[in-house]
Amino acid sequence: MADSPPADVRSPLRRRLLLLLPLALFLALVVLFYGRLFSGDPSRLPSVLIGRPAPALDLPPLEGLARDGAPVPGLPAGAIATGEVTVLNVFASWCVPCRDEHPFLVQLSQMPGFRLVGLNYKDEAGNARRFLGTFGNPYAAVGVDANGRAAIEWGVYGVPETFVIGRDGRIAYKYIGPIDADGLRSRLLPEILKAGAALPSPPAPVPAGG
Repeated sequence: MADSPPADVRSPLRRRLLLLLPLALFLALVVLFYGRLFSGDPSRLPSVLIGRPAPALDLPPLEGLARDGAPVPGLPAGAIATGEVTVLNVFASWCVPCRDEHPFLVQLSQMPGFRLVGLNYKDEAGNARRFLGTFGNPYAAVGVDANGRAAIEWGVYGVPETFVIGRDGRIAYKYIGPIDADGLRSRLLPEILKAGAALPSPPAPVPAGG
């Protein structure tokens, strides 16, 4: 029978294993977290705020931003009013995916029946103005979240994100990631309708030969 290692050898080995155990558990948790975070469609990640009243906002306007010759308002207390559907888009000029989704926000802003507003996240005012001046301003109001506190209260994972707030003032839907053509048509617009927006019906197809 082979001899067992001396006690003075076993003791340091046991200490090393005990020191490595927390690290191994931590790495396992990291792998599990990222596996769940990036598995499937990220735009369908749930939000604990769904069905709850929208967190209060009290954000100043983006200084110097105008629309049709008038200053664009911020998002003060009471900006998310009950009785109307509001779509809140979180954006920043430094966010590359925000540029990809912006044409679809412009398209969305041309539809009646709801209000589209922007939350400018941790941005420089001049850069944000140039961004909207270059790509167009689809927002009826823009609130500046300079320190990111409002985004934390809204449970924002990253930029861009879009929230649908129903007529009852509760968050009805959360769209994570940049809006694209399919996301606008098959996910966001149906949720805006479900929240109570009076969107116009699509035109009826023209009969063949007519």
